[in-house]
Amino acid sequence: MTVLVTGTAGFIGNEIALRLVARDERVVGVDCLTPYYDLALKESRLARLAGNMAFVEARIDLADREATARLFAEHKPRRVIHMAAQPGVRYSLEHPHDYADSNLTGFLNILEGCRAVGVEHLVYASSSSVYGGNAKIPFSEHDAANHPVSLYAATKRANELMAHCYAHLYGFPATGLRFFTVYGPWGRPDMAPMLFARAIAEGRPIDVFNGGEMRRDFTYIDDIVEGVLRVAECIPEPAPEAAADPAASPVAPYRVFNIGNGAAVDLMRFIEVMEQELGRKARKNMLPMQPGDVKATWADTTDLEAATGWKPDIGIEEGVRRFVTWYRDFYGVD
Repeated sequence: MTVLVTGTAGFIGNEIALRLVARDERVVGVDCLTPYYDLALKESRLARLAGNMAFVEARIDLADREATARLFAEHKPRRVIHMAAQPGVRYSLEHPHDYADSNLTGFLNILEGCRAVGVEHLVYASSSSVYGGNAKIPFSEHDAANHPVSLYAATKRANELMAHCYAHLYGFPATGLRFFTVYGPWGRPDMAPMLFARAIAEGRPIDVFNGGEMRRDFTYIDDIVEGVLRVAECIPEPAPEAAADPAASPVAPYRVFNIGNGAAVDLMRFIEVMEQELGRKARKNMLPMQPGDVKATWADTTDLEAATGWKPDIGIEEGVRRFVTWYRDFYGVD
């Protein structure tokens, strides 16, 4: 089977591609290596796939309609795992057009490619950010997600609606995955775990927003990858009883799942665990809430468990230990 994986220089996409080639799937990996963060880290991720005969690299911008169409026509993937996107809640406040190009135009071109070759399943990255102003926690896929508080979140919610439309019109199954604060080895340097580790190791203060009164459903990368691959095997069908259910559709082979650890961890506890693993205390720069951010995230993973028979289970103590071990080795930190 040929699987098209987008974002293979990125954190999640790279790990997915590695898992797929390890089980002898043929993977066509797509990335254009945008300079949003350290390109050396992205190249290092891709180097992990270099030389593997089951991996074909394609460096194209998915916002390029003709190049994306040629990609699908040449490789005719049976499944598509779409992880490429312009990430970052705060960055979206200052660079909105990057999100329109990557997350809207790029996703439209993926949908058109899926339609053209008749893929058997599209699995794509959404985000817990779509819950926005929802006050009810844990966040459930069965609750409406109509009040995003950042443009990034709005583009991810738009992806879900676009996928539903294409699944209905053209009949190919589509599943969206709402990820919750993914961390671990090879992670993004713009996210809190990497920012915290670097600042603590270098003796610099860390920025702690909302006075530390934050809770996050931290989800370890191995759990995310396992969830993605299990969901890829769960091909959705229309659910006539789902007329009022945002997680499914009465008219399209469409589903949305949360993938989180299923627990809301106090941010200060997460910092404490990282201090313990690094053997150093953090200097904390306490700051107010950031625009576009939310105080708490927490995933209800009941549907994921029912569909796959599996539940994410790596807690922050083990996850942070693995992350810090990798961080010390990759960056040469004592």
